[in-house]
Amino acid sequence: MIKRTLKQIQEMAKGQPISSEYNAIVVEGVSKDTREDMSGKLYIPIIGENFNGHAFVRDAIEKKGAVASFWQKDQPEPPADLNLIMVDDTIEALQHLASSYRKEIGMKVVGITGSNGKTTTKDMVTSVLETTFRVHKTAGNYNNHIGLPLTILSMKEDTEVAVLEMGMSGRGEIELLSNIAKPDAAVITNIGESHMQDLGSREGIAEAKLEIAAGLKEDGKLIINGDEPLLTDRVGGNANVIPFGLKSTNDYQASDITLKGRGTHFIIEETEYFIPVLGAHNVTNALAAIIVGELFGVSEENRKKGLEQLVITGMRNEVVETSGGWTVINDAYNASPTSMRAALDLLGSLDGYGKKIAVLGDMLELGDMEKTFHHEVGQYVKGKNVDYVFTFGALAMEIAKGAQEVMDASHVKPFMNKQELTRELLPVLESGDVVMVKGSRGMKLEEVIEAIK
Repeated sequence: MIKRTLKQIQEMAKGQPISSEYNAIVVEGVSKDTREDMSGKLYIPIIGENFNGHAFVRDAIEKKGAVASFWQKDQPEPPADLNLIMVDDTIEALQHLASSYRKEIGMKVVGITGSNGKTTTKDMVTSVLETTFRVHKTAGNYNNHIGLPLTILSMKEDTEVAVLEMGMSGRGEIELLSNIAKPDAAVITNIGESHMQDLGSREGIAEAKLEIAAGLKEDGKLIINGDEPLLTDRVGGNANVIPFGLKSTNDYQASDITLKGRGTHFIIEETEYFIPVLGAHNVTNALAAIIVGELFGVSEENRKKGLEQLVITGMRNEVVETSGGWTVINDAYNASPTSMRAALDLLGSLDGYGKKIAVLGDMLELGDMEKTFHHEVGQYVKGKNVDYVFTFGALAMEIAKGAQEVMDASHVKPFMNKQELTRELLPVLESGDVVMVKGSRGMKLEEVIEAIK
């Protein structure tokens, strides 16, 4: 993590000049959360809609062990007896500090964005690069205008590569993150429907995701899902763009995809790879990791080994064995129409199981088209050999309606209550069955998984 004198911190964060006596005070790490141990750290008081971190500055220093704090100039009554760095805006100062630290360390950076698959791709890229380099990756969902700077500032000085996930809530955010991180390689996993309510269309989403190129190094590479016309139509053919996917038009194409046990085998240019996760959509994520590894000089042997040793962040195609003998695929972290279809494709492609059962929840933040998107997901079960569909939530009622149009309606069961869903689901389950569970984060469908384990 960052370790600098308070005077250096002030200069890096573009704060108001402070006395040279602050050269003797050393800061080790930063934090915005006074609930954690802040010994030796710099406190960042964030101002939000319903809170103001400046109210906790004294506690951060006197009770939690912080050595200093930022203080936003427009906030009244800065405590004269505390070590404060006056800044125009605490979030912008945090971003300046992170940008300066990134430049001083001089590590290589991989930026990753996309509507779906960001975290899985981040895990894959990290696993490949860790065979050769000292790597630091985004923890949890620290991928926004506050989380990404905190991720950079938590890096050790000897970090060789940073793998940084970049999320967004609207236009301009990914451009900001890219300009802070200055990636050597940038990955766009896909374009889906997430944030449709903010950006209006998939075209708008594509434009926002392409902002990741804003801070790309002059000789940096933009690695895109070449199966997505919204990306290839905008940047395809550029010498610094590398398309990957399942179509033959891509520079990197996967073929012979085979699901075996708990993993997936595939081939790239006569070389066989294995990933310990299921699904063709995860193969495309792995392609991005292979490309990054190759660009950064990781040997083919280590690229293969890195993917084979992959450990995925929880609730993303996580296979759970149960006491009843049925298998659960926990993909409950989040959902969009694109990732729902991928989940149903995966469920339909699984062999060697008894009944195939989908438990699907609401997909949130889809804007005016939300009912249509849910209905279309329901219709998508046609031909997937799905035996039962259970839904949870008001919007997921539309999934149920769509599914009832294309399969045995008596095997489609909508619910507004998770306990009722579980009570109806358990008698259906038998040893050897497989259950796919997926919904948006707010639906907390992991509670259903806990109940049927």
